[in-house]
Amino acid sequence: MKRKKLTLTERMRRIRKTDTKPEMIVRRALHAIGYRYRLHDKRLPGHPDIVLPRHRRVIFVHGCFWHRHNCPDGRKLPRSKPEYWGPKLERNRKRDVRHIAELREHGRDVLVLWECEINRSTELAETLDRFLRQRPRSRDAVQHARNV
Repeated sequence: MKRKKLTLTERMRRIRKTDTKPEMIVRRALHAIGYRYRLHDKRLPGHPDIVLPRHRRVIFVHGCFWHRHNCPDGRKLPRSKPEYWGPKLERNRKRDVRHIAELREHGRDVLVLWECEINRSTELAETLDRFLRQRPRSRDAVQHARNV
């Protein structure tokens, strides 16, 4: 049976913003090691994928292509309309940097997990546990950073 060729609009419509496969892998790993979390808190800059309020930590699960990771998938540019995609993907990258800085200013520790790392990582649970067990940044240090 021959498949119908999808238009760009139809393909873009199928791309998920939440509950992606890499995000679900991370969520399952967190749950398995005993952590509970909130999802996509709209009150925080960048609407982090996973928020651990008690620990004052957030986790972003980034797709390599969309967020410009320095891996083969992140360096690809579509052949059609590169004049559109280049600047668009660069804006995504700059926006991510800004959101991470804002979260850190508000006393949150941030972990960015890349799609390629999640898919090939056997130590995901260890990475998550290490991030969540590390000593939290003190509020005094955050206040001092704002005053400098």
